[in-house]
Amino acid sequence: MRIKNFTDVKSLLLNNKTIKQTIFKNIFWLVVAESLSKFLKLILIIYVARILGAREYGKFTFALAFVTLFAIFSDLGIFSVTIREFSQDKEREKKFPSVLSLKILLSLGTLFLILIGSFFITPDPLIRRIIWILGIYVILSSFSGIIFAFFQARQKMEYEAWARIFEVLIITLAGFFVILNFPSIKNLSYSYLFASLAVLFFILIFFHFKVYRLRLSWKKSLWKNYLAMSWPLALAGVFSTIYASTDSIMMGYWGQVTQTGWYNAAYKIIGVTLIPAALISASFFPALSLAFRKEKERFQKIWDYQMEMVIFLTIPLVVGGITLAPKIIGFIYNPSYFPSILAFQILIVVAGISFFCNPFSQILVVANQQRKAFWIALFGAIINVILNIILIPKYSLYGAAIATVITFLLIFFLFFKFTIRLTSIKPLNIRFISSFIGVCLASSLMYFVVSQPQIYQLNVFFSILTGTGVYLVCFLGYKKLVNQFLNFS
Repeated sequence: MRIKNFTDVKSLLLNNKTIKQTIFKNIFWLVVAESLSKFLKLILIIYVARILGAREYGKFTFALAFVTLFAIFSDLGIFSVTIREFSQDKEREKKFPSVLSLKILLSLGTLFLILIGSFFITPDPLIRRIIWILGIYVILSSFSGIIFAFFQARQKMEYEAWARIFEVLIITLAGFFVILNFPSIKNLSYSYLFASLAVLFFILIFFHFKVYRLRLSWKKSLWKNYLAMSWPLALAGVFSTIYASTDSIMMGYWGQVTQTGWYNAAYKIIGVTLIPAALISASFFPALSLAFRKEKERFQKIWDYQMEMVIFLTIPLVVGGITLAPKIIGFIYNPSYFPSILAFQILIVVAGISFFCNPFSQILVVANQQRKAFWIALFGAIINVILNIILIPKYSLYGAAIATVITFLLIFFLFFKFTIRLTSIKPLNIRFISSFIGVCLASSLMYFVVSQPQIYQLNVFFSILTGTGVYLVCFLGYKKLVNQFLNFS
C-alpha cells in the first residue's frame, strides 16, 4: 500500500485492507499501547522501589503476585475461545451477551476466592488489605479483557490500544501523585484501583454506543458449550500462572521479603522485554484462526512470517540483555538492587524461551488442541513447584530464576513436539533455518562490539543503540547476500 497523503496513513492504521496490512496495523497499535504502558509503569515502579525501599516494594509485589495467581479464574480461557470463535464466524457475535454474563459470574466468584485466600496466605493485616484492593483492580482489568477479545476477533486492536493507553496514563499520574505526596503501598494500590474503574467505565460506554449494544443473556447451554471448549485453556492458565508467580509467593511466605523485591525488580524489566512476544501473538492469532479454517497454505505462510519475527527479536534480546545486565540494573535502580543483576541475566534467558513458546502454544489453540496445552502447563507447574521447593531455600532468588529456566525449557520441548505431531505446521523449514543462521551471526557480531570497553563504558542507552545498529546492519547484509544467492541459483 503506497502512502501519498494523510488519508492513506489513516486508512493504513485504522482500516482492514489485506492480511499483511491488517497484521501490521494491529502490531503498530499494540506496540504503541504496550510500549507506552510498560515504559510508564516501569518508571513508576522504579520510583516506588527507590522511595519505599526493597522491603516495602517486596510486600507490594508479593500481594500483586498472589492476586495474579487467582486472576485466571475470572477468565477460565473464555478470552482465547471468544477470539477464535468470533474471528472464524462473525455470526457468532450474537452469543456475546451470554459470554458477557458468564464473565460477570466468573469475576464475582474470583473476587470471593481472593478475599478468602488472603486470610490464609499472610498474617500481616496491611498485606492482606493490599491484596483486597489489588484483587478488585485485577478483576476489573480482567473484565475489560472480554471487551478486548471482541475487538481482537474483529482485528480492531486500535480500540484496545486506546483504552490501555488511557489506563496507564491514569495509573502513572495517580501513582506518582500518591508516591510523592502520600508514600505508602496502600495508597499506591488505591491508585491502581482508581485507574481500572475509570477505564472500565469509558470502555463500556464506547463499546455500547459505537461497537455493539451491551445486554446480558443467561443462557446456561451456551455457558456449558464455551466452558467445555475453554476449560483446558483455563487450567493451563492456572498452571502457567503458578509457575510464573509461585516463586515470589514462596519467597514471601518463607520471609524472604527483601529478596522478593530484588527478584521482582529484575522481573519488571523482563516484563518489558516480553512486550514484542505478546504483541506478535495477539496480532497473528485472529489471522491464523481464519486461515486455519479456509486456507491451509496461507496458514503455513502466516506462521512462518510470525516465526521470522520471533527469531529476529529473540536472540539479540537475550545476548544483549546478558551482556548489559550490570549497566541496566545500575542505571534503573540504586546500588541496593545489585543482587538483581544475576537474576536478571538468568531471567532474560526465560524471556527468550518464552518468545519461542508462544507461536507453538498458540497454534495448538488455533487447531483446537488446547487440551495438550493444558497437560503441558500442568507438567510445567508441577516441575516448577518442585524445583522452587528445592532451590529457593538454598539459593533464594537465583534458585527461583534457575527453576524458571528449567521449567520453560521443558515446556518448549513439549510444545514443539505436539505441534509437529498434531498440526500441519512444519517448523524446521529452509526459511526458518536461514533466518536463524543470520540472526545468530548478527548477534555474535553485536556481542563482540558491545563488549568492547570503549562501547561498554558508554551510557547504557548509547550501548544499546550501538548494539542495535550493528545487529541490524549485519542481519540486513546477510539477508541481501542470501537473496542474491537464491536469485543467482
